[in-house]
Parts: sequence; C-alpha cells; structure tokens
Amino acid sequence: MGSLDGAAGPGSYKRAAVAAPAPAPLPLPRSSAGGGAAPRRPGMRSRLARFLLVDKVDYLQWIGTAAAFFFVTILVVAFLPGSLVLETPAMLLPSRRASAGGVRSRTHPLLPPDLDNGEGLAFEPTRLRERWARERREEAESLAELGRPVKRAGARKPRLALVFANLAPGAMQLQMVSVASVLEAMGYEMKVFSFEDGPCTNIWRTIGIPVEILPVDTKLLTSVDWLDYDGMLVNSIEARPVFSSLLQEPFKSIPVIWTVQESSLTHCVSDYNSSGRIQTLGGWKEVFSRANVIVFPNYILPVYNYFHTKFYVMYAALDSGNYFVVPGSPAVAIQPDRFIANSYDQDVRIGLSLGPRDFVIAVVGSQFSYGGFLMEEAFVLQAVRPLLQQYRSENSTQTGLKVRILTGNVTDKHRMALEAISLNVGFPRGAVEHVAVEDSDNLLGISNLVIYGSCLDEQSFPSVLVQAMILEKLVIAPDLGMITKYIDDGINGLLFPRKNIAMLTQVILQAVSNGELSVLGKKVASVGKARAKDLMASEAIEGYAVLLENVLKFPAEAITPLTSGEIPLALKQEWKWHLFEDVKHLYHMNESLTDCKILQKIEWHTNRKDDPRSSTQKIDEAFSAIAWNEERLNGIMDAKMKLEEEELKERSDQPHGTWEEVYRNVKRVDRMKNELHERDENELERTGQPLCIYEPFFGEGTWPFLHQGSLYRGIGLSSKGRRPGADDIDASSRLPLLNNGYYRDILGEFGAFFALANRIDRIHKNSWIGFQSWRMTARKVNLSKNAESAILEAIQTQKHGDAFYFWVRMDQDPRNHGNQNFWSLCDAINAGNCRLAVSEAFQRMYGLQLDEDLNSLPHMPNDGDTWAVMQSWVLPTRSFLEFVMFSRMFIDALDAQMYDKHYQTGHCILSIHRDKHCYSRVLELIVNVWAFHSARRMVYVNPETGAMREQHPLDGRRGRMSIQWFSYATLKSMDEDLAEEYDSDHPERRWLWPHTGEMMWQGLYERERNMRQQEKERRKQQTKDKIQRIKKRARQKTIGRYIKPDDAGRLNDTGTVD
Repeated sequence: MGSLDGAAGPGSYKRAAVAAPAPAPLPLPRSSAGGGAAPRRPGMRSRLARFLLVDKVDYLQWIGTAAAFFFVTILVVAFLPGSLVLETPAMLLPSRRASAGGVRSRTHPLLPPDLDNGEGLAFEPTRLRERWARERREEAESLAELGRPVKRAGARKPRLALVFANLAPGAMQLQMVSVASVLEAMGYEMKVFSFEDGPCTNIWRTIGIPVEILPVDTKLLTSVDWLDYDGMLVNSIEARPVFSSLLQEPFKSIPVIWTVQESSLTHCVSDYNSSGRIQTLGGWKEVFSRANVIVFPNYILPVYNYFHTKFYVMYAALDSGNYFVVPGSPAVAIQPDRFIANSYDQDVRIGLSLGPRDFVIAVVGSQFSYGGFLMEEAFVLQAVRPLLQQYRSENSTQTGLKVRILTGNVTDKHRMALEAISLNVGFPRGAVEHVAVEDSDNLLGISNLVIYGSCLDEQSFPSVLVQAMILEKLVIAPDLGMITKYIDDGINGLLFPRKNIAMLTQVILQAVSNGELSVLGKKVASVGKARAKDLMASEAIEGYAVLLENVLKFPAEAITPLTSGEIPLALKQEWKWHLFEDVKHLYHMNESLTDCKILQKIEWHTNRKDDPRSSTQKIDEAFSAIAWNEERLNGIMDAKMKLEEEELKERSDQPHGTWEEVYRNVKRVDRMKNELHERDENELERTGQPLCIYEPFFGEGTWPFLHQGSLYRGIGLSSKGRRPGADDIDASSRLPLLNNGYYRDILGEFGAFFALANRIDRIHKNSWIGFQSWRMTARKVNLSKNAESAILEAIQTQKHGDAFYFWVRMDQDPRNHGNQNFWSLCDAINAGNCRLAVSEAFQRMYGLQLDEDLNSLPHMPNDGDTWAVMQSWVLPTRSFLEFVMFSRMFIDALDAQMYDKHYQTGHCILSIHRDKHCYSRVLELIVNVWAFHSARRMVYVNPETGAMREQHPLDGRRGRMSIQWFSYATLKSMDEDLAEEYDSDHPERRWLWPHTGEMMWQGLYERERNMRQQEKERRKQQTKDKIQRIKKRARQKTIGRYIKPDDAGRLNDTGTVD
C-alpha cells in the first residue's frame, strides 16, 4: 500500500531522465492505444505497460496497485449491508413496457443481465406503439374494403386546446410556448385555457394564440365545447379539474395528451394505500386512464425504482399502458439559475463542510439505483487520487481537494464503506463524503469539476450533467451512447472510454493543472454552457409532433399538418428564451412539492362533487344540539298521538259498503291522483305558449349549455346523464331504438326528432316546435331574448305563415372557409362522398335511377343566400311531423346502404377515419333540401337582434323545386306503403324504418276501429250480465228479531216473531 500512498503526481506514470523536464499533458484520448516510441518486440514489462496505457511501470508499483484494488474489493463486500449482498438492487419495470433481457416476471423485482455493467435497461411504450400500428393497419384495410375513394377537402386548420392550471412563468410555460410556436408553423390552430391568469398571458397573445380563463365552480364542469377541437394538450397535475368534463359524454372521445412533470403525486400514492383512501386513489387512476397518452419528461417518473429493499413507486401504480416519455425539458436549464440568483456560495460551502478555497470535485451518477454503483465510486476515487499531489500541504488533513459524491439513498454502512475506501486510496479523513440529492443544486453550484461516474447506459442524457454545464462546470463522462450524442469530446465536455476506466486519470490530469482548471478545461466548460441551455430542445419538440401524428385523427374538412420530419431545423433547435426576457423571476418555477399539499385543493373539490351527502351535511350543520333535542321530542309526541288515534279508530264502528262501492271509490282515487299531478312552473307556463324549443343532449358534459326557462326543454338521448330535478324528456323511453348505442350515436339529434314525433300529442301540445343545439350555446350564437321575442311575435301574427326559421348560417360556419355552395360543403365534411350517398339514398327511396354524373340531385341554388346548419330551427308542429316522415325513409335508405361495412369496421365512405357518427353530417344539412323543395318559406333570424330576412324567396324558386317528390301527398303515400308492407308481410330482413316511429295505413285504421268497436260491445255485454246477476241474486229470509226488555227486566215476549 506504501507504493500507492507514495505515488507521484502526473509524472509518476513514466520513467524519464532525471534532468528531463516534466512531460506536457497528453492529448485528449480517443483510443485505447498508448503513446511513446516502444521497441518492436518489447519484453513482458513493456507489454504490461501498454496494457495499463503507460510506457514503463515499476514492478513494485504494479504490485502495490493490484494489492490496493483487491483491498478495496474486500472492503466493499465487508461493509455493505447483508441485504445488499444477498438481494441485488434492481429496477422493477412493468413487463409490458420493459425491454430488458431476462425479465420474465411482472411481480418480482429481478436484476436484468448485465445491469451491473450498465446494460440491459430500457423503457419502451410497447402497448402504445402496438396500438398505433394496429390502428393504422386496420384503417388501411377497412378503407381498401370500402371500394370507393375518400377525399380530404382541407377547408380549415386542425385545432388544438392547450390547458394549464395557471399562467405563472416557469419551465412548463417555456416548453409549451416553444412547442406551440412550432406547431403553429406546422399548420395547427390553437387556443390556451387556464384556471388562473398570470404573466404568461401576454406571451401567448404575442405569438398569436388566444387565451381564455376558465371559471372553477364547485361542480368542476367547464363551460367549453371541447368537440370544437381535434385534440387537447393538458399540462400539469394541477390541471386535473378539466377531466371532470372530459370523463363525461360527449367528451369521452376527445384525444387527450397529458404532460406530467411533477413528482408530487408519487409521494401521495403510498399514503392513500396505507390510510385506506381507495376512492381517492381510484379517482386518480380514472383520470390517468382517461388520457390517451401520459407524457413524462424523463425515464424515472413512469417506473418503479427498487433500492435497498424499498420501493419508490413513482407513477407506475397509476399506469394503464398509456405512458410515453418525451425527454428534454427547460426545467433542467432553469433550476441552476436559482443558485446563480441567490448567490450564497459561502453559506453553501459551510453547509457541505467545505472551505472557501477548496477545489471541489462532484461525482454524480445515474438516477436509477443498481448494484455496481459503490464499485464505480471506488474506481472514480482511484482515478482522482493522483490529484492529491497537487494539493499536498504540511498538514495532510487540511488538503484543498474535496470529493463530494451525489447519491440518493445512503445508509450508515454505505458511509462507513466509502470512508474506508477513501482512506485506503489515500484521501484524508473527511475529504470524501456523500451528499443528498436534495442538495444537488448547491453542490453543482460550488463544484469546480463534475465527473459522471456511472456506466449505466440510459435512454436520455442525464439531467444532472445539463445542470452542471449550464453552471459552466467542466463535465467528464464515459463515452456512453446517450452522452456522446450531445457531448463532443474536447468541445463541450471531456470523455473517457467506458471499458477502460483507467483512462479517466489521464483525462482528469488534462483538466486540472496546478490545483485549478486548466485553460483547456475552462474553454470546454464555456462552450458547454453555451450549448446546454437548448440541449434536447429539438428532441422534445419533435417528440410532441410525433405524438400528435399518432394520436389525432383529423376529419375530412381539416388540412393535414406537416409531419415531424418536415419541421425546419431552425424552428426546433432552441427554446423560446427571448419571449421570457421581460418576465421577472423565471427561475421561481412551479416546484413540485414533496408532500401532498399541492393536491389537497383538487381532491377536496373532487370529493365535494362526487359525495352526494355534501348538501345534507350543510343542512345538518345548520342545526344546533338544542334544535336536535327539540326535534327528537316532537317526533316522540307525534308517534304517541298517532298510536292513540289508531287504537281509537280500531275501537269505533266502521261503516261497510258493498263491493261495488269500494271498487268505485278506488277508481275515483286513481283518477284524482292523475288529475292532481304536480307540474312545475316551467311546465305550466309552457302549456300556454305557442312554441317549445327542445335541446337534445347526451351526457353530463352538456349540462352547462342547457337552458332552464319555460321556452326551452331538454331531451336526453340516454336515460343516463339526465339533469336531476329538471323537466327533461327521456328519449330512449319514447323510442327504444335509442337504447342501441350504435343508432344513438349515428342518429344524433334525429334520435330526439323521432322520439318526439312518436305519439307527439302525449308530450308536445304546442302548435310550433323548435330545436337548438347545445353547441350553439357554447359558441354564443344561441337565441337572445330579443330573438326569442321576435320569433314568438312572428308566430302569433303569422307573419310568414308555414315558415322555417333558423339562426345558424352555413356561410358563417367554421368548416366553410371558402364560402362553398351547399353540395360542395356537404362533400367537404363527408370525405367527398356526400352527393354519392344522397343520390343512392334517393334511388332507394323513390325507386328511380339517377344520372351517374349526379346532376339529377335536388337543386340547391347558390344565389347569394345561405342555408341552415347545426340543427337550430323552428317550424310548425304539423310541418315537423311531415319532415320526420321524410327523414325516416331517407335514413332507412342510408342505413341499408352503409350498415354492413360501417357496423363491422367502423368505417364508411363519409369519413376518412373510423367514425361512429358516420352520416350524421349529411343529416345535419338534409333539412334544407326538404324545406326548399317542399315550398316552405326559409327565414333567417339574427340570434342577437332578432332581425329577420327571408332566404331563397318563393318567387325565385319557381321551376327549380322538386315538389312532386317532397309534397305531403307523396310522402304520406310512401309512408303508408311501408307500413302496409310491414303490417301485412312481416318481413324478416333487417329493417330500420319500423323502429323509428309509428306505422299508420288505412288497413291499420280499420283494424283499430274494429278492435275498438269489439271492445265496446264486450264492455256493454259485461254490464248487461252484471245487471242480470244482481237481479237474480237470491236473498236470505230474516231469521228473527230482537225484542227489547221492559223496565222490570222481564221480556214482554220470549218467542221469536217471524
């Protein structure tokens, strides 16, 4: 060991002439070959020298080095905890995501082969990639089976919603501003939503992206129509309230990418399990599974980390197979700025037991815990040992060289082992110590040199090295693949061969000269700082672009954006730091707390929403103890009085009537119950109005957009998700077809039309009927009070007669950027096949053969006027029933045309991608065809002012209407023919039309009249039989009579008088 303690400095590796000057520093090592002019056939000693990368080595020095190595190995084994020797620490990765040789168990932590050597560990989102590949393959096969091409019109940009918890400056805002700038250049249109305002609002508006602040109420239902967006990017755990609406219909199908950068929730998962808060944990699992993709900025958060018989669960407990990692975040670049801004170098040195003039080497490693980390620390200390010669003083305990090893989990035995190793290597006591991860910023801030000592080949560049480089610290690291990708040897960092750690000593001697960084080291550190701020920015921005390509499915009217490979390099190679120059205190980023305080407010609101007893608790708290005692006494008194009344009632004589009287009394009570049915104010007011406007809805997500007044009434397409206490109609109970999810989705608002038209006189008694889409309320183009009054006045005065009033214009629809004509827009939003589908449907309806060039379609003129969209209109009830009669036959023809392929594959010719609302966009426009060709006056109503203007006047339609195909007589005749076929033939084929409403024809009328007549005759005969039975009823003679005794107590007559 003496040879190690007495080893010389940089010149001790060579035997040079006594008078020769000290050799110059070696050039940067790029290979394992040693320098120097060696003889062609050297002896054994020269071969050993080349093996150790030196020219000549003394035998005693070599023996001492080998002895020191074996001694260090014995110390490592002797001082490590027994559990660490018997149970090797490992990374536990779910098998569906792990790519590591030898990992065969999903429940037991196993050490993958070669993990101790830094190999075999990888996080792979296998399930996500398999799902994306399967969807692309199935989509290609389904579209090929359609037999007809689908086209993308490209009328609007794809829209994205960016949701934040707040707009405070921080790393999340910097990253998403940079990503959004690139996405905007790719062709996306975006809007920012936040629950709190902040300084970053102006930054978003500067780059042309509007901002809307969302109100947070106790119900946590945001008043935004998320169906207007093709996808959502949710950022931060604190943005969870937005999922209260995304978990409800109709927003369950919106693609959501949720970026999670905080680790706060990971510290709460174990608390939830230990405290039995299963409901809270289940709520987090539900929202995590709702997102299509959960994005993490590193590979630590989504996995289990197992070290020293202790699990660090992170987010793996909430994984549902949708985790994805997009490495790279400016948070790593912002964190060191806090140390620079605070400027308390002296205090930090005192806290880390360092002197003001100490040369500090920080040894850092992988964030993952694995078995070989202590051995690697020993190797690094052995490589650093020659530097002690540059810091020798008379008192060896006061050396200026200090080594601080950053580690995340250290026990007393680890400290003892490290101390023994450092003493035997030659370091004074106290020169080498462990530093906790919590002090990583402080350690990197005061260190002079940073050595990355881990040989674990990870998947992304270590964040600790980015922090060090930003602080202008020289970084020395092994030549691992993920490090050489970003560090050029000798340019922005120094590298040493991973498989030859002995070269680390030479690299260190190049970096340090005369007790401080060499000129080369300072130059390399300066270049590293310049490059580090935007390190991995390109990968992060491109990663989000790749995610959007795989997750989002754009409709036919959307323009296809650029792909990730088409992004110009200049746009994605740096973060948008210049936009945050005027924002103060950017380094005060939103730190993730280590406890659960950050989540208490979110969970409290969620529990208030989910707990049905919250309203009851308010009432209970309003009563004091005295009030409850009085209430209890009053209840006891009432029970006693009720019991006494029942006893007296049993003792008193009760009059008994005949069975006929009892039967009549019961019937009278039943009739009174029906007559005394309590109706709310809206229902009573609605009875006297000429108009009722219905709002079809599906799911709780639409509740914020529905009206409460007497003019409006909701109609739910499903028995679930109905508003409590509201006078809504259950469409599925009136039309059983809507219990079938396939037809409920594909019919949309027409499901509500058919449900109302089915025996309409039982529920709708107004002369006019209207409909308004809840989506128009979300867009703020619903009827105002002025418009409502204008429509009611026009109806009462019969201003336009049998008219069709609408207030949502086609030329102002967001899908119609080019102001297209009617059939062009219909083709644009239906993959270019609207005319073809309508043409075939009319052929099936009318039994006609139309022209192949589709010129024989109903004429819809482009005369400067507009048409109705979004199912928001009013017309007479009689005309509505006529429209429903036409719609039932038209939809039946569409269903017969598309059901087979669409039901099996989810694809149809009216959509580019899988779409459960296949021909709902055709139905949205078909009301215009019926109104125009049935000679109805079409009047546009301004939804704000109520001003009216007739569109396509009747005088100008003459000669252009196909009245013969849309007249009431034609439609009624066709309807009766279908009803007769179904009633007489009972066809066994799958047929939609009979399930969409009533069936009426003349034969059915006659049959019902005969049945009513027979029922009347039957009841009349029953009455006659009843009277005869009463007349023929035998009466029993009187047995006797009772004779009252006289005053003497004797009977006047003891006999019985007949």
